[in-house]
Amino acid sequence: MHDILPTLEAWKAAGEDVALATVVRTVGSSPRGVGSKMAVTATEKMVGSVSGGCVEAAVSEAALEVLRTREPRLLTFGVADEDAWAVGLSCGGTIEVFVEPLDW
Repeated sequence: MHDILPTLEAWKAAGEDVALATVVRTVGSSPRGVGSKMAVTATEKMVGSVSGGCVEAAVSEAALEVLRTREPRLLTFGVADEDAWAVGLSCGGTIEVFVEPLDW
């Protein structure tokens, strides 16, 4: 969180609407650990990381939906090791990401 905090503070000062995504569970190998965070604004700015590849694209899309609906979501991404690279989970395994609107 410390790595994205300065950007979040700037976005708050600018009045940006922000969704915060947090890795809440991992099973097996994963590119980022529990507690990793990524923030996305309604204007599609992004900071931080919860995984990589298409997982982050999917989380970003979900974050925009969360901002529209104001409803948090729990996302699960997981694949067999042999398919991991193809979908953006370079380490295989499963991750769960909680996405919520950030209320200043």
